[in-house]
Amino acid sequence: MSLRLKISTVGEPVLRQVGRELTVEEIHSPSVRQLIEQMRETMRDAPGVGLAAPQVGMSLQLAVIEDRPEYHKGVAEEDLVRRGRTPVPFHVVINPKIRLLSEPDVVFFEGCLSLPGFTALVPRAPTVQVDCLNHKGEPVRIEAQGWYARILQHEIDHLNGTLYIDRMLGGSFASMENYSRYWKDKSPEELEELASCGCHGQ
Repeated sequence: MSLRLKISTVGEPVLRQVGRELTVEEIHSPSVRQLIEQMRETMRDAPGVGLAAPQVGMSLQLAVIEDRPEYHKGVAEEDLVRRGRTPVPFHVVINPKIRLLSEPDVVFFEGCLSLPGFTALVPRAPTVQVDCLNHKGEPVRIEAQGWYARILQHEIDHLNGTLYIDRMLGGSFASMENYSRYWKDKSPEELEELASCGCHGQ
């Protein structure tokens, strides 16, 4: 039997709701353990580096994250360095509280499994601190930087009913086809020029 779940897409009300927090008892329950496994398989199948429960129709404060080494194989080394992107092992984030440790002034293109086929420049903080529960219901503190910090911000936004289009630089919103055609090979300086237009999404 397939463990993959249907991914909710933009326009579905669940993506605009604030997820309910989970109790430790719920985290230990068979239903939540099964949900985590299903979310892991759904994320890997997509493939993606993160998936929040609202994206699979569940309004809960739960997300799974994993940036696998094989996802980096098609990315130029200089791009990985520029993004501060390194592999992140699979883990679960429950009831997270995030604190930005720096200004949200680092701009890169982001996509989302709930907005398939599109991307946009999104400013994010390069360093964050997250206090949450893990898959065992234990309290953990995550200190993250670079691309990992971006993933955390993106997924925790989902848990609070926020999508990247709410934070994007509006003039940069593009289909993946046009991103590949016009923007993929632009230098950081050229992207900065676009980002500096101040056209933030509404």
